[in-house]
Amino acid sequence: MRSPLCRYSDDICALLPPQLFGSVAYYKLAAQYERSVIDTSLRYDKRFKSVHRYSIAGTDGELRLTVPVSRPEGAFMAGNLTWDRVTVSDHGRWWEVHMQALESAYSRTPYFEFYIDRFAPLFSPEHRPVTDLVLEADAIIRKILGIAPMCEKTGDDIHDYRRTDFSKIALSRPYSQIWSDRHGFMPSLSVLDLIFNLGPEAPLLLIND
Repeated sequence: MRSPLCRYSDDICALLPPQLFGSVAYYKLAAQYERSVIDTSLRYDKRFKSVHRYSIAGTDGELRLTVPVSRPEGAFMAGNLTWDRVTVSDHGRWWEVHMQALESAYSRTPYFEFYIDRFAPLFSPEHRPVTDLVLEADAIIRKILGIAPMCEKTGDDIHDYRRTDFSKIALSRPYSQIWSDRHGFMPSLSVLDLIFNLGPEAPLLLIND
């Protein structure tokens, strides 16, 4: 059954950049397509921090959480490094830092306890391509939000969003955030913020925004 979130026919495929726990705007766009694919073979560019960095609403304002990554030796200098060859590092025990930050930020939200167990296995010292982590997180998020699973890229009509700066795509209306009374509405946070605050009502924002 076609999702009510979709606006484009299933012969159009959205080509998306890899983003770890992407922004609400990122998933609002993904929700409009019955067919979409994340390009994990996108050429590595250290300026694209969103591949391994995401923002949450911390107690002191926006908090950026970064998963440390390692590049294969020599690949970058050869000019042929792609994101699927960049691996997650265990530097700084990041998985513990991230889980503690999420708990501190969202433990008092209505749906944190309901959803956090779905995401918890992602936070581990396992060495793997960072794009594997992105895809695992994306699959969980899509299921929660009712967004169609990723498909294989085909020769159909492609809408290419790989160079889109999603931080510049504003939501037309705010939603309830746990720290809004202290910091006001923060529009460019990870979709985790939306999920923990709105739970099963989160897809309605994607439809109605």
